[in-house]
Amino acid sequence: MPTLHCNGVDLHYEERGTGVPVVFSHGLLWSGRMYEAQVEALSENAGDSRGYRCIAYDHRGQGRSQTSPVPYDIETLTADAEALLARLGASPCHFVGLSMGGFVGLRLALRRPELLRSLTLIQSAADAEPRWNVPKYRAMVLFARLAGFGPLVPAVMRIMFGQTFLRDPNRGAIRQRMADALGALDVNRTEAALATVTGRAPVLAELSAIRTPTLVLHGTEDRAIVPARAEQTARAISGAKLVKIPRAGHTSSVEEPAAITRALRTFLDRH
Repeated sequence: MPTLHCNGVDLHYEERGTGVPVVFSHGLLWSGRMYEAQVEALSENAGDSRGYRCIAYDHRGQGRSQTSPVPYDIETLTADAEALLARLGASPCHFVGLSMGGFVGLRLALRRPELLRSLTLIQSAADAEPRWNVPKYRAMVLFARLAGFGPLVPAVMRIMFGQTFLRDPNRGAIRQRMADALGALDVNRTEAALATVTGRAPVLAELSAIRTPTLVLHGTEDRAIVPARAEQTARAISGAKLVKIPRAGHTSSVEEPAAITRALRTFLDRH
């Protein structure tokens, strides 16, 4: 299992392909595996398009990365991404971040723009976490401490995925795999990860400073970050392109993998 020691913690990553680096940063509760379809497709040649060096990593305390030995926040995760890029010799890269990964990507574009060729935000936004979400997250953790994550899985699935995906009779196996991953979450690690989301500062007012070419992809059925928040983020970044992904919720890389891959390849080839 490939890992790199970055800022006092071992980060798991997977790499495939050669060429210009594309670094994938995952969303809350998941891991780099949520990009399996994109990594497979983009690491290979496709027609006139050459393949890319695709790197998908897991944030500290999530997926297969080491539990953080110290408290951390979204700034820590951004510093981890900087260190990972340096250790892998992967900058400047195309940075692709979904939800939490997008929070990291925005901070890289603002503070270390020389590390990026482009930025793609998937199901992400630059504002603060809505206040009404914070007590919901805290209640979820408290319940999980008493009964585990198993009973919470149906409710979390409805937040993480759109109705089209949840009702599709042909994708039951994928739903079960994702539900099993949620049910196996560790409470302490998840509580720490949730705190990085609920405690993050907004960067919306800073976005006019971003000069990195930016693509915003957003599922039309997203309930966790409603489309209006992504639209607001796209408007605030000069030249950003917004592409809406029909039939996708908050985990669009899994729900509509072909649409995400197609939009990504078009954008990456251009930049």
